[in-house]
Amino acid sequence: MDDNVDAGSPEEPVSSAADETPNASEEIEPEAGESEQVDEHDETENAALAAAKAAIAGLSLGDFGGFSDDTPSSEPDIPSSSGPDVSGASPFDLPDFGMSSGVAVPQGMDILSDVNLHVTIELGRTRMQLDEVLKMTPGAVVELDKLAGDPVDVFVNERHVARGEVLVLNDNFCVRINEIIELDDATNEFLAA
Repeated sequence: MDDNVDAGSPEEPVSSAADETPNASEEIEPEAGESEQVDEHDETENAALAAAKAAIAGLSLGDFGGFSDDTPSSEPDIPSSSGPDVSGASPFDLPDFGMSSGVAVPQGMDILSDVNLHVTIELGRTRMQLDEVLKMTPGAVVELDKLAGDPVDVFVNERHVARGEVLVLNDNFCVRINEIIELDDATNEFLAA
């Protein structure tokens, strides 16, 4: 007996994929509602394809880098008249952003007039060991690196901006500004520290 054939099952004809696919000459009839959708889809697809071809035709090889506009192009040139109409256009006058002469406060600085800044007057500096700091008591004297009468340093937001001398006015300490630190000097001091 043949092992490949089942005794209880009837033999079925084997169909191939070629038998199930329609011939190229045969057309599949779409249902009534489908034909309108297919037509709309084809029209949209054709319109998109035409727009893409027009966009590609408008590009020059120079747009892709590596090629100059001097190389001859097989694509036709699009006439410049296809651009927007500029006959009614007028030139645009830009405002003057140049620096004004004089030392006046720039316009718009009044908006910053109420900004709080941290101002510190430094009488002098010293270096101490931790044990010296721990041994300090009320009445202890700390020696600074500056002498009496030496100018004090004025810092604004931790940036050295001026030097001055200490005064006493109505029992309050004051500082008379004697020198404004130039930006370059202040930057050099900041970088050196």
